[in-house]
Amino acid sequence: MAEASGVRETGADRRFASSLITVGSVILAVVAVAVLFAPLLSSWGPEEIDPLASLAPPGGAHPLGTDLNGMDVWSRVLHAARLDVGIAVAAVALAVVAGSLVGLVAGYRGGWADDVLMRVLDVFQAFPTFILALAVAALLGGGTANLIAVIALVNAPAYARLVRAEVRSIRELPFVEASLTSGSSFWGVLWRHVLPNSLTPVRVIAPLNCGWAMLTLAGLSFLGLGVPLPTAEWGAMISLGSGDVVAGRWWTSVPPGLFLLICVLGFSLLGEGLQERADSKRR
Repeated sequence: MAEASGVRETGADRRFASSLITVGSVILAVVAVAVLFAPLLSSWGPEEIDPLASLAPPGGAHPLGTDLNGMDVWSRVLHAARLDVGIAVAAVALAVVAGSLVGLVAGYRGGWADDVLMRVLDVFQAFPTFILALAVAALLGGGTANLIAVIALVNAPAYARLVRAEVRSIRELPFVEASLTSGSSFWGVLWRHVLPNSLTPVRVIAPLNCGWAMLTLAGLSFLGLGVPLPTAEWGAMISLGSGDVVAGRWWTSVPPGLFLLICVLGFSLLGEGLQERADSKRR
C-alpha cells in the first residue's frame, strides 16, 4: 500500500510539474511572438511622438493611449519586451558561464583556490542583491552592456556555489578517476565529464533567475539607473507614469507593469515546473 501511494504521489507530482512547464512555456511563447513581431503589431514607432495626443486615453489610433510625451503606450510596451527579455536572458547566460567556471575550478581544485574564491563570493553575497546591483549600476552608469554586466555580477555567486557543491561530489565518483587513469588530461575530464554532470541544478534555477533579472532591471530603471529615456523599457515607463495614476490616467503605467508581471510569471512557472520535475525524479 505504501509503495502504491508513493507511486501515485510521484505521478501526481510529475503531472503537476508538466502543467507548470506547459503554462509557463505558453506564456513565454506569446511573449516571444510579441518580441519578434513588435513592429508589425503597432502602427507607431516606440519613440514616435503624436503632438496632438499627449496623455490621450486608450482608443482610436492608440489602443492603450499615449504618455506625457505623446508616444504610443502599446508600441512602447511591445518594444520594451525586446529590451527587457533580451537583457535578462543575456545577463543570466553570462552569470551561468562565469559562475559555473568559478564553481568548477573551486570545487575540483579545492585547497587554497577554493578558499580564496569562496571568500570573494562571500563578500559579494554579504550584501542584499538589489542593493549591490544598485551600487554597481550607480558606479558604472546606465546602458545595455553595463546593465547586463551588473545583473550578471550579482547572480554569478549563486551559480558558482551550486556548481561547486555538485563538482565536489562528482569528482569522487569512479568514472572521473577512471578517465584520469586512462590518460585523459585534467581539462579534458573537467569539460567532458565533470562540468556537464554538475549543471543540473543550474538548468533548473536559470529560468527563475530570468524573472528576477527582469525585476532587477525594472527596479533600476524605475530609479533612473537603467536604460535612459526615451528608450522603451517597462521600469522606466512605470516610473514616468506613476504620477498619472493618481490623476486617473492609469494607462501610462499599468500596461507596462502588467506585461512585466505576465513575463515574470512565465519564467517563474517554467522554473518551478523544472524544480518539481527534478524533485519528483529524486523521490
